[in-house]
Amino acid sequence: MQRPYRSYLYVPGFEGRRIEKALQSEADAVILDLEDAVPPDRKTEARQVAAAMVREALPKPVFVRINTLASGLAEGDIAAMVGPGLTGVRLPKAESSADIRQVAWWLSRATTHQPVALVPLVESALGVERAWELAAASPAVTALAMGEADLRADLGVTADDGLIYARSRCVNAARAAGIVAIQSVFPDIRDMDGLRSSTERGRALGFLGRSAIHPSQVAVINEAMTPSDDECRRAEEVLAAYEKSRRAGLGAMVTAAGHFVDDAVVRSARVTLALARGPASPGSQVAGSA
Repeated sequence: MQRPYRSYLYVPGFEGRRIEKALQSEADAVILDLEDAVPPDRKTEARQVAAAMVREALPKPVFVRINTLASGLAEGDIAAMVGPGLTGVRLPKAESSADIRQVAWWLSRATTHQPVALVPLVESALGVERAWELAAASPAVTALAMGEADLRADLGVTADDGLIYARSRCVNAARAAGIVAIQSVFPDIRDMDGLRSSTERGRALGFLGRSAIHPSQVAVINEAMTPSDDECRRAEEVLAAYEKSRRAGLGAMVTAAGHFVDDAVVRSARVTLALARGPASPGSQVAGSA
């Protein structure tokens, strides 16, 4: 499993000054958006600006949300994004494993100098139904992200409860594939209490990171996604029990508090401590958490 990033800050791909500010923000990762945030007459400009950014090493992980396959722009977007600053690519409106494999192939041809992560965006009812296929379609896929604005419209839901099934299905598909699930953006940039509550619920559902549309949201997301001291203490107890059992050649693992644990609990403890450590460097991983 890719070491989790708590927060991903979206920035329009054509706004160079905002990109520079985003790279200096508290966000664990930045997403240069070539799709929804870019007017049709500025698509070429956004591609050029984003491509220039990722040609150099950058101070934090940078993902690029390319245009949809249906737009006819996706292959060109990927071909332009060659450089050490590119950590990964987000594929919007992902709905089939064939699409994932196609994009993974384009990435393998364009970025031969380093592995680049591929993150499908689940934004439709069909995408939700095929969440497992998307998550398991290629070794390049390191996370499954949700885009709930389009999903709400596609499902016709008017309340947050209408998305519980879709969220849980995406989390389950991601974990079954050994990757992380990323929570969708919170659309109201003024409602920090709502953002905090929503992010805490998302983490309780199993999301290990969240996208943001404004820098003001990042600190709240980071705090809500960071495990508490008690969570870290329990995770450390699990790993201590695991190490003790391993050294002794025993199968059973028991924490200092007397709780039995298995391999899944050990993996979860490692993820908890990885989140607590904060920003991850590009390409870093949680050892043994796949």
